[in-house]
Amino acid sequence: MRGERWRRVASQIGRSVAVWAVSTLTMLLLAGILPDFRLRSADGDSATDIAVTAALGAGAFGLLSALVWPLLVRLLLLVPALVLGLLVFFLNGALLWLALRVNPVERGAAAPETAVVVAAVMSAVASATGAALAVRDDDAYRRRLYRLADRRRRSTPPCPPTPGTVFLQLDGVGHDVLLDAVGKGLMPTVARWLGTGTGGDRPSHRLTPWRTDWSSQTGASQLGILHGSNHDVPAFRWYEKARGEVMVCNRPTSAAELQARAIEYAGHAGLLATDGASRGNLFSGGAGEQALVLSIATRRRGPAARSRAGYFAYFSDPANAVRTALSFIAEVCREIGQSTRTRLRKQRPRVSRGGLYPFVRAFATVVERDVVVSAVTGDLLAGRTAVYADLVAYDEVAHHSGPASRDAEKVLQRLDRALALIENVAEHAPRPYRIVVLSDHGQSPGETFRSRYGLTLGDLVRAGCGLPVPRRARRTHSGAEARAAVRAALRRPVEEGAEHFRPTRGSDPVVLASGNLGLVSFPDVPHRMTREEIDARHPALLPTLANHPGVGFLLVRSERHGGVVLGAYGAEIPLDELDDNPGPLAAFGPGAADVVRRTHTFPHTADIMVNSFHDPADGEVLAFEEQIGSHGGLGGAQSRPFLLSPLALSAPVADAAELAGAERIHQVLRRWLTESDEPGLPAAPDRERAA
Repeated sequence: MRGERWRRVASQIGRSVAVWAVSTLTMLLLAGILPDFRLRSADGDSATDIAVTAALGAGAFGLLSALVWPLLVRLLLLVPALVLGLLVFFLNGALLWLALRVNPVERGAAAPETAVVVAAVMSAVASATGAALAVRDDDAYRRRLYRLADRRRRSTPPCPPTPGTVFLQLDGVGHDVLLDAVGKGLMPTVARWLGTGTGGDRPSHRLTPWRTDWSSQTGASQLGILHGSNHDVPAFRWYEKARGEVMVCNRPTSAAELQARAIEYAGHAGLLATDGASRGNLFSGGAGEQALVLSIATRRRGPAARSRAGYFAYFSDPANAVRTALSFIAEVCREIGQSTRTRLRKQRPRVSRGGLYPFVRAFATVVERDVVVSAVTGDLLAGRTAVYADLVAYDEVAHHSGPASRDAEKVLQRLDRALALIENVAEHAPRPYRIVVLSDHGQSPGETFRSRYGLTLGDLVRAGCGLPVPRRARRTHSGAEARAAVRAALRRPVEEGAEHFRPTRGSDPVVLASGNLGLVSFPDVPHRMTREEIDARHPALLPTLANHPGVGFLLVRSERHGGVVLGAYGAEIPLDELDDNPGPLAAFGPGAADVVRRTHTFPHTADIMVNSFHDPADGEVLAFEEQIGSHGGLGGAQSRPFLLSPLALSAPVADAAELAGAERIHQVLRRWLTESDEPGLPAAPDRERAA
């Protein structure tokens, strides 16, 4: 035992010496290349003196990076996360300058801008060297990942031998998109799990499609999955008459309110209440450990501090921070190049990808991915019972490039590598882990409503109400989840506009978009209006909407029938007759009637619910937002996500049964946690899904 311990110590010392030597050689090379960086005095020195100066400088820089950098990052947790990423270069340069100043031979010097470059290169080289030397040493690999991923935990408590579970959400990846990516060889890790890889491995996982609720977006799906209830979440954004404000799923204040409502309605804290961790999600799931969780982003103390500490867990290593910052810049350049190519080729459909979007995309595909994966690896190595993490990279890119675009496929490749890394880490965890991968919704392709018809849904509603219509259609806000994560990281308020609407009596109708689902509310009427009331007030409105070629169907309340679905050519089907006569819902497939009836029972369903046209032949919809890959309503792949689960767990549903609704997914995941023989979650009262 003692001999093994000394062997490990000797191995660690050997690696440290090797990293020091490589860093010294890197510093000598940079001194020969960069004119403003020198390792000799003005009078000149021998080669030996220069080598000693480089060795001492590299050693001092390494020690300062290991000792001072974590303290600097912890002090800078009050700085917005993206600003911290930009400060990485300057702080690294300051540490190099300090290392040269404390050098006892006092020969080294560097211009400030040169110090930044030298420090970045040395950090990256040292990190790569350490990783390469440790690749065959499982213990060293585990220690390195633990140090980089979770410096907050100084000691690991004893873990039970029973398996833990990690749930990885690939935001927006539909069932068919996943299968297509596996077939093209883009996701070899998933292919190996399914037994379709090139290695001839036996399958370890099963793939199950499931059907979302009418509101096929992260807010509704993740709330149902993590907290067991998405009752009264009719869309991504909706107007609540009693409160006089617009609720938005990716606004921190709205997310906190929705989480509180779900906890009260479901009767329990959430899926992760027992030794759980929530990473990169809209909601906490009742977890005690949270990082990048939107529902606590507005708090200045308490849980918010723990959430922002997720950045510390990642940026506390300077080489890690530099690598992510360089990847961030590369991703911005990649997006600019890709969007320029689509414009030059005049590809259709397309949407604007200028402004801040390249930075939003880079944050989602690089910064958030790296921080979340690092947090998950720390959770695994700490032996947590349940971990739920959301990776939003694909969803953000597919919104603007298209669900089946080359841009989106490249993101799927990188997500597969993240899955492989987490699988590798799980093999070194102090307890066995079962990896479950799932998505919250898919995406449906199609051009925007505005680009096809030259007007927005709001313009069409105003025309039906006899109100003035602007000559030029204005772009609508995007509901992409990553934008809220960026705003939370920057501590910026949500964008101005309809989401800050404060109505007065006699106000115009409030028209909101959630992908290809539109919501129309009349704020001066305190209750949900009926079809008869709408016809009496605006007799042309409902016919204008129902007969428009870009509209699939409407849902309105009815004094006579309780609720009706309206379509073109005067179609009017009461909700209780949809099973026998689906009418305009026929094009939206099985289950459409169920989710429409359920949404009708919500207290905050809009006066008029508008679902866009859907072409079953090609799966296209027309987004009311500026997105060519959209989700939020009915139609196409957006309503068909996936659940990829280990064969060691029980089947999600019986053979030939359909897995429908986010609340049902929650029940399946809770069952799997109890199958792991962990302390059981408090039994939640099952609530009947409203008919």
